Amino acid sequence: MDMKILVVGGGGREHAIAVALSRTSGVDIFSVMEKRNPGISRIVKKTLLQRETDIKKVVEFAQTIGVDYAFIGPEAPLEAGVVDGLEHAGVACVGPSRAAARLETDKSFCREMMGRHRIAGCPKYRICQGTDEAISFIREYDGNLAIKPIGLTGGKGVRIMGEQIDRAGAISYVKQLGGKVVLEERLVGEEFTLQAFADGTHLVPMPLVQDHKRAYEGDVGPNTGGMGSYSMPDHTLPFVTDADYTIAHGIMKSVVAVMAKIGQPFKGILYGQFMNTAEGPKVIEFNARFGDPEAMNVLSLLTSDLSGIVVSITEGTLSSQQVRFENAATVCKYIVPEGYPDAPHTGDQLTLGNSGAALLYYANVDERDGQLFTQSSRTLAFVGIGPTLKEAELTAENAVSTVKGRVRHRKDIGSTDLLMKRCNHMKELR
Repeated sequence: MDMKILVVGGGGREHAIAVALSRTSGVDIFSVMEKRNPGISRIVKKTLLQRETDIKKVVEFAQTIGVDYAFIGPEAPLEAGVVDGLEHAGVACVGPSRAAARLETDKSFCREMMGRHRIAGCPKYRICQGTDEAISFIREYDGNLAIKPIGLTGGKGVRIMGEQIDRAGAISYVKQLGGKVVLEERLVGEEFTLQAFADGTHLVPMPLVQDHKRAYEGDVGPNTGGMGSYSMPDHTLPFVTDADYTIAHGIMKSVVAVMAKIGQPFKGILYGQFMNTAEGPKVIEFNARFGDPEAMNVLSLLTSDLSGIVVSITEGTLSSQQVRFENAATVCKYIVPEGYPDAPHTGDQLTLGNSGAALLYYANVDERDGQLFTQSSRTLAFVGIGPTLKEAELTAENAVSTVKGRVRHRKDIGSTDLLMKRCNHMKELR
C-alpha cells in the first residue's frame, strides 16, 4: 500500500496517531503542527510548523506534498473548518466537517439536537445567550449545576456549582463568560469514555477508557486536559454493566444516524463522555476527535491497520471486521510541569531514565540539542500494557518515575485502590 497521510496536530494524541499509522509499510506520514513535537518529527517525512487553524497554509502544504488523506487530531482546526478546506482541495479526511464538528464545538447545538431528536441520555439543561437570563436561572435553581461555556475550552471550562464554586461564584463566572452558557443538572456517578470510528453511517466502538481530569491524587484540584487514563483487558470497565454499555453504544449510534439525517454526516472519531448514574449513562459531552490521553490507551492496543481504517472511513465502507484491539490492560500517566495547570513552570530540563516496556508519547515538550525542556502544558505520557491492570500500572509507574526534573504525575491512576473506589461508588448509587 502506497499512500501519503497528513497528521494535523502536535500533541501526545497526534504522536499516538502517527505511531499507529507508521506500523504499516508503504505509508508516508507528514505533519502540520504549531510547535515541533520530537516524537512526531522522528516519524514523519516532512513537517510544516504552522498554526493548525491556518486553513490556507494547511491546504497549501497538503497540495504541495500531494497527500491522499488527512487525519485531524485537535478540536480547534475542526472548528476552524480544516476538513472543509482540505476536502474542497481533494484531500479525504478523518475528521468531521465544520458543521458536524459542532457536536463538540457548540454545546447548545449538541443539547438541542439531542432534545429535538429524543436521543437518550440527555440531562436537563438550559441554554442561555445573555447574562441576565443565566443569573436569573442560577438564583432560582434548587440544586447543583454544571456551568458550561458554549464554545471550546480545552476541557477546562466547566464549573460545578455546589462543589467547586458557590452560587455567588457561579453568577460571577457566567458574567465572566458573557452569559453564553449551557446550565445543566449536575450528574452524579462515575465517568467513562467510549470512542468510536465513524464513516457517516457506520459506527465501530473502541475499548472503554476512564480519564482523570483533576490535577492531584485523590481526584482533587482544578480540572486539566487529563492527567492519565486506563483501560481493562476485556475492553469494558467493572462499574459499567452490559446494559450500561448497550445504552451508551446506542446513544452514539443514534447521534451518527441523526447527523446523517440532518445532512451533516459525521466522519472521523466520535468520542462520547458519559456519566454512569443511578439511572444509567448520561451524556456529559461529545468530542469530534480522539481524547487526549484516551487516544494513547486505545491506539496502543490497535492491532488492525490504521491506514486501512482511514480509507474505509473516508469511503463510507467501515465495518467492525476490520477493527481489532489486543486484549490487554493499559495505563497512561502524564508528566506535567510543576505548577500545572494554574501556573506551570516552563523551561526546565528533563532527564529520561530507562522506561522499560512502557510506550513513550511526546506532548508539549521542547527539544534542543538532544535535551528536553518543559513547556506550559502536559509534557510526556507513558503507557504501560499488561495482561492485568496491576501489571500495566506497574509498567507505567516504573517508567514515569525515572523522569528527573521539575515535574510531577498522579501516582494513583490505574491503581487497585482507585478502581475499587469507583466500583464502590457505583454500588452505593445503585
